[in-house]
Amino acid sequence: MDWSALFLSLRLAGWTVALLLPISVLFGRLLAYRRFRGKALAEGLIMLPLVLPPTVFGYYLLVVMGRGAPLGEAWYHLFGHPLVFSFEGLVLASVIFNLPFAIQPAQRGFEAVPQDVREAAACCGMSPWRSLLRVELPLAWPGLMTAMVLTFAHTLGEFGIVLMVGGSIPGETRTIAIAIYDRVQAFDYDSAAVMSAVLVGISLFTIGVTYLLSARVGRRLS
Repeated sequence: MDWSALFLSLRLAGWTVALLLPISVLFGRLLAYRRFRGKALAEGLIMLPLVLPPTVFGYYLLVVMGRGAPLGEAWYHLFGHPLVFSFEGLVLASVIFNLPFAIQPAQRGFEAVPQDVREAAACCGMSPWRSLLRVELPLAWPGLMTAMVLTFAHTLGEFGIVLMVGGSIPGETRTIAIAIYDRVQAFDYDSAAVMSAVLVGISLFTIGVTYLLSARVGRRLS
């Protein structure tokens, strides 16, 4: 069992969820409530990672984050090491690649909040921020919870983007999915089976806890 790869995967998934949660609230709410020109294009761009092959998406991320690009050059001058083949690069790539898994469920959650409830909150004198915190977020919570779980589970199992952007550097970019692949390539099927079982167990546990919390929230709000 490659514990280092497992802990790195959990760390990567945790950072991805933490960074995408406010992004999903902001853009999910915007797409749910606002009508503006180019909305269909914006939604299409957000969903693009779902239809592009990971190798294609990973290639463009390498171009953007490489030393020849402004982002990669700025990162190198600020921190003294390249953005690609680093844990920070993996986090950035994971955040971008998981945008549809985070934003779309959040958008559906906010769309489920009745218009008259939001109008009643405004009539009661609630500010937009207070209405968001006290009314909208509790009602949209199942969608946000789904977004977090999908993002966490997808990050744990992601292979193509991780390999393209991070490679397989032990302790830095070698995630559990890469470790399983390496074990299979080395014909060490027993280790691959153990790591795969652990990954399945973590995913099932995460999904189970999510359904339990969503059910409790639903009973409290009903």
